[in-house]
Amino acid sequence: MNQSIQFQLNGQSVISQSAPNKRLLDVLRGEYGLMGIKEGCGEGECGACAVLINKQLINSCLVAIGSLEGAEVWTIEGYRATKRFAVLEKTFAKAGAVQCGFCTPGMIMAAEALLSDNPHPSEEEIREAISGNLCRCTGYNMIVHAIQLAAAEGDGLW
Repeated sequence: MNQSIQFQLNGQSVISQSAPNKRLLDVLRGEYGLMGIKEGCGEGECGACAVLINKQLINSCLVAIGSLEGAEVWTIEGYRATKRFAVLEKTFAKAGAVQCGFCTPGMIMAAEALLSDNPHPSEEEIREAISGNLCRCTGYNMIVHAIQLAAAEGDGLW
């Protein structure tokens, strides 16, 4: 049975008419057409579907839409409009951290969550923060470097 679930999506108030047990991943892609999040594993292990819920990095494949009443949800599509995203986009390109691109939205969201909490993380803290995101192309070093560059170049934004 469907129900009305009101929440903030990328800064806009929305009401989903989905079954409360439907996964957020499916609602975002199917109901709102947000294709930046992807289903990689469907088990919360790969980070391809990562979003920010109330400023916390969460894999949307693990979240029932019914649990989001009144929550604030940000996807890569909404985050793209920010100055912080512009810095991360630039540093990911500069560091060669974007290859196939499948993991990139989740990595960007993980970087935002980290830098929001810790604007000047150590390499170890960066590696820990992105440990829930799988990447088959870069070997992670370029992604770590991109986040280090973003922390330096975006000083004051986070």
